Amino acid sequence: MSTATAAQNDHKEAQDFMPINGTDYLELYVSNSKQAAHYYKTAFGFKSLAYKGLETGSREFESYVVEQDKIRLVLTSPLKSGTDVGRHIDKHGDGVKVTALWVDDATYAYQEAMKRGAKSYMEPKTEKDEDGEVVTSGIYSYGEVVHIFVERKNYNGTFLPGYKKWESDYQPTATGLKFVDHMVGNVEEGRMNFWVDFYANVMGFKQIMSFDDKDISTDYTALMSKVMSNGNGRIKFPINEPAPGMKKSQVDEYLEFYEGEGVQHIAVATDDIVKTVSDLKSRGVEFLTIPTTYYDVLTDRVGEIDEDIESLRKLGILVDRDDEGYLLQIFTKTVQARPTMFFEIIQRKGATSFGKGNFKALFEAIEREQELRGTL
Repeated sequence: MSTATAAQNDHKEAQDFMPINGTDYLELYVSNSKQAAHYYKTAFGFKSLAYKGLETGSREFESYVVEQDKIRLVLTSPLKSGTDVGRHIDKHGDGVKVTALWVDDATYAYQEAMKRGAKSYMEPKTEKDEDGEVVTSGIYSYGEVVHIFVERKNYNGTFLPGYKKWESDYQPTATGLKFVDHMVGNVEEGRMNFWVDFYANVMGFKQIMSFDDKDISTDYTALMSKVMSNGNGRIKFPINEPAPGMKKSQVDEYLEFYEGEGVQHIAVATDDIVKTVSDLKSRGVEFLTIPTTYYDVLTDRVGEIDEDIESLRKLGILVDRDDEGYLLQIFTKTVQARPTMFFEIIQRKGATSFGKGNFKALFEAIEREQELRGTL
């Protein structure tokens, strides 16, 4: 299969037996949660939301929660040696541990997943405080990533029981980030279809697109990818695996330095990508650079668009079109010491795809970074 295909091929019978309302939060295990929170506030425009640590009775780890519109990041660090959080950071570096999914019934979601073959991370439990109660449960996904189901219909607190409101005098203005559009996982060669089947059979997702090494390749490197989506389309998980190439692909590099499978990038949506990216750049966020010749034939490839081409050229924003409309996207450089996780900023103007027309330009940009790191 050499082009993007609709879901009818592999998992046309997938049923939405596990309704998911959206992404509740993403938890990153990081080496210094306090400094990471400051970075995401300063650079990306998140604001302080909640805190858990010594002051709240948590003796092993602390977490700072930051928020922007519908995006919540939980940044967690250990408070002493020998913890599971610390072991995770020692092996993988900073990265996503939890993708929390907002559901109406966390017990039901867990039971449905378990009877379909999921591996349990956490049995359903109820936590309470003066603001109500929250039910959570969890299952393992690829690598050490877990999905936690969050049922918060009987809760009116700031975030979750066990956290207190994080009061801060420093609240930078937002940069226009709205919600998590999709989250991409990198898995070992030969494991993509295993995880595609996992999301279809265990969670009722359907495959909405597929790309092979003819779609996603340069002269040197290649990868394959399939996109899984839940029934209402609010959760989309592209899954990548490396394909044989003359040199080491970005997925190979990720797997080497993350030391296993994990989340490659988080795509966050905006309604005005030119304004958002201009703002992010002014705050020090670094993006991959695209040759300016990309823009010389842009309108020939995608047709007329609303945005000023010179503004896109100046910022390095990519454009692609599908049958439903077009999208604009740009990718940050990695946001931690290891060349692993990064962010995508995306604005959809009708398009439901993932920028296939930009893959070659994007991969060549990534390869230039790999060459500088000596990992190509």
